[in-house]
Amino acid sequence: MNEQQHFDVAVVGATGAVGQQMLKTLEQRDFPIKSLKLLSSKRSAGKQITFKGQSYTVEEATPESFQGVQLALFSAGGSVSKALVPEAIKRGAVCVDNTSAFRMDTDVPLVVPEVNESDLRNHQGVIANPNCSTIQMVVALEPIRKKLGLKKVIVSTYQAVSGAGLEAVEEMEKQTRAILDGKEATAEVLPVAKEKRHYQIAFNAIPQIDVFQDNGYTFEEMKMINETKKIMHMPELEVAATCVRLPIETGHSESIYFETEQSGASVKEIQALLSEAPGITLQDNPAEQLYPLVTNAVGKNDVFVGRVRRDLDRDNGYHAWVVSDNLLKGAAWNSVQIAESLIKLNLLNK
Repeated sequence: MNEQQHFDVAVVGATGAVGQQMLKTLEQRDFPIKSLKLLSSKRSAGKQITFKGQSYTVEEATPESFQGVQLALFSAGGSVSKALVPEAIKRGAVCVDNTSAFRMDTDVPLVVPEVNESDLRNHQGVIANPNCSTIQMVVALEPIRKKLGLKKVIVSTYQAVSGAGLEAVEEMEKQTRAILDGKEATAEVLPVAKEKRHYQIAFNAIPQIDVFQDNGYTFEEMKMINETKKIMHMPELEVAATCVRLPIETGHSESIYFETEQSGASVKEIQALLSEAPGITLQDNPAEQLYPLVTNAVGKNDVFVGRVRRDLDRDNGYHAWVVSDNLLKGAAWNSVQIAESLIKLNLLNK
């Protein structure tokens, strides 16, 4: 690429888990960067981070930080995005936001490139990165929806602790050591740090991710429901979700039941659709005990699908097991993928 095709990039939340993954992904993809700014809260400013062999000093993110920036990748929490994304846009940056701050705004594209890349053409300065659990589910369902239609989705998630942040991971590790040493485990972070009750995650399953809404669903469950309909442009789609936190550090798993518009497709036909689709690795051979595992998916960009089987009572109903790295495809990789799509569609030039 020539100099004109390289871009001035900022990563907001560069010291966090997702920010670190974003930098690794940018480096692995050899993203065309002309200049790079690493931004964070005042507390983390001054830290040194190495990118492509060069040391960068992390700066405090302020409105003025975005002067001259063409692409800003945000992963520093919703309140930071709400405050700084408009300031970045004002200064000419295109923002890819990894929080829930703008996801359901009607004029903000919510994008998974394998599913709705063309929605990027409608952006007005900000593109929202969906919830990690939503991303892997829609990637798996899209090839089926395109060929057979989609009527109904019921998903149960088995989500990693890293989705709740570094403090939650550290709490899980401390609890595990305490219990193995015959001591009492204390809980202060999960299921939700700001809630009044906390439960141990070590050797446990917690059926609450984020706060409960008035309808009895958690905010995480409602994210999956609403975001799926928006990404697929299917407000009429029936979606239900139950989201559960498990004592796994990284990698989300999902059990998905779905009903297609067309009836009678064989399992082999569904498997063929999945194996040919971008961003999917099919691992599905029960005779050889081959199916997706978190331990195999972590560190990889793809969504892994297996255990595809027909429902025993409905000839348009199917079940599948879907696994993905929540910090990569669920966050950092999807964000960088959006940025690559912006370049491909010529939507990032000043």
